[in-house]
Amino acid sequence: MKAKFGNVFAALSMIGALVSASSSVVAAQPIDTPEIRAAAQNAVTRGDHNAIAKYYEKIAAQMQAKVTEQKELLEQYEDKSYLYGRQAQDLQSHTSALIRDYEKSAEESTKVATLHRQMAARLYQNQAANTQLAESAAGL
Repeated sequence: MKAKFGNVFAALSMIGALVSASSSVVAAQPIDTPEIRAAAQNAVTRGDHNAIAKYYEKIAAQMQAKVTEQKELLEQYEDKSYLYGRQAQDLQSHTSALIRDYEKSAEESTKVATLHRQMAARLYQNQAANTQLAESAAGL
């Protein structure tokens, strides 16, 4: 009996550590860093905007992976709530909040990436139009 209690306690301790580590990872890796903000403000070329878009797409993918991970964890908490005792509801609500935060971050990152892809496309179109104007002016 003691061995089973010890295993359950060890599992709960490990899950608690994982949950706290998950939330600290978000704090440790801000999506909108001063460096990326400066890069976005100073972006003038198509390549600049494409690089920024790639960065935000990568962040969105990471957030989606975290959403999937947290949904699996939430399912565990819901299916086996008897293992977590009084903490079951707290763990479920905390995990649900993390899921919402990660989904919001993924959505925002995707929007910013799309915006920068559109800016890069406009720069390409403007460059192509300017090239045509230059060629037609040279042909006169």
